[in-house]
Formats: sequence, structure tokens, C-alpha cells
Amino acid sequence: MNPVIVTDPPRADLDQVTRLAGYGVATVHEALGRSGLLSAGLRPIQDGARVGGTAVTALCWPGDNLMIHAAVEQCREGDLLVVTTTSPCRDGLFGELFATALRRRGVRGLVTTTGVRDVAELRALGFPVWSAAVSAQGTVKATAGAVNVPVVAGGQLVRPGDAVLADDDGVLCVRREDVRSGLGKAQARLEKEAAARDAFANGQLGLDRYGLREKLGALGVRYLTAEEYAKEQA
Repeated sequence: MNPVIVTDPPRADLDQVTRLAGYGVATVHEALGRSGLLSAGLRPIQDGARVGGTAVTALCWPGDNLMIHAAVEQCREGDLLVVTTTSPCRDGLFGELFATALRRRGVRGLVTTTGVRDVAELRALGFPVWSAAVSAQGTVKATAGAVNVPVVAGGQLVRPGDAVLADDDGVLCVRREDVRSGLGKAQARLEKEAAARDAFANGQLGLDRYGLREKLGALGVRYLTAEEYAKEQA
């Protein structure tokens, strides 16, 4: 790993990222062809938060949060900090003091493949966090890593400046080049979902709306009465 801090990565348009986050992770994920979703193991420590920001990345060594300190300096209004490590680590690399510093800089939240601590305080601060674990295990500040380089977090490539969206459904990375087109696709998906919602509220079944009866038949699924089924099983 090349120890480096990149100070000026290109960022997605923040207004567009904010608008995209408003559609929600599930809708945007579907709209973009089911791409970009980080591991389901990254869970929110709070309920109801929905944020979107431009990624600042920090690549740390396990049990070492030195590069988070370096990353804080590179964060600005509208960013979202993404932290991962060179090998799996669930130690509590992040806590209340980091959140206090990041809030002062206008950072919208944290996504980390590591653990976090001070959960009650983070909730009280209203600083949104998605993490792989909660752990009071302490850390050191001893080993050089990198800031604002492409990282793999939750199985997805996250580049500095990409859009990162997070809510109760999970975390999604949208390439900065795809944010503008994503807005149109997400709006179309929202309208499609609204039409389906109205149809279901009026009694239509998904089997009919989506042509799934024909698919069931093509897959060899038969409808049997209980008596017919019992005879076949005898």
C-alpha cells in the first residue's frame, strides 16, 4: 500500500447527491440495475436516518485509527467518511470525539467496515453511522495508511468523490459520473412504484400485474386442490 493523502479529489455535485439520497437506497439501487450496494453487514446504529454525501475514504491498518485523524482534515461540507482496513477488523476505531470534529466540518455521516464505540453519545449527537460492529476495543495511532484513494468497502469499490447514500435499508455507492443520470432513473422507478402501490391498494395482485402467472406455468408450477395434492402424495 502506498501511504498517501490526496487533498483534492473530484467530487460529485452535492446538490444532485442530496436529491438522489431523497429517493432512498432501495429505490436508487433498483433504478441503477441493482448495482453498488455495500454488504448487508453494514448496519445503522440509529433508526430513521437517511443521508447522502460525497465520499472521503480512509484506509487504515487493523486496530489503528491514525488515518481517520488524517481524513478529518480532508473532509468538508457535504462529505461522508468511508473507513475500511487492510484486513478485517471489528475494533472500535471511531467514537464520539471523531463525530464531534466531523460535525464541525459539515460531514453528513460515517460508513465503516470496522467497529464503532460511544454509540449512545453518537445517537445523542445525531451523527449517522453505519458500521460492521459495535466494540469498545481500543486502538492505536501508529501505522501509515491512505486517505482519498479508491477502497473496497462492503464488497464495493468506493472512490473519493463518489456519492454514498445510506438509510435503514443499507449503504449504496453511486459513481460520481452516474449521479446525474441516476436522478432520472430513480424518479422513473419512484413513479413505477407509486403506480404499483395504487394498483395493489385497489386489489390487483402482483401475479397479474407482472405477468407472473404465465411464468409460474412456464416453470411447471401447477395449481392443485388439497384433495388432488393428497392423492399425489399417497
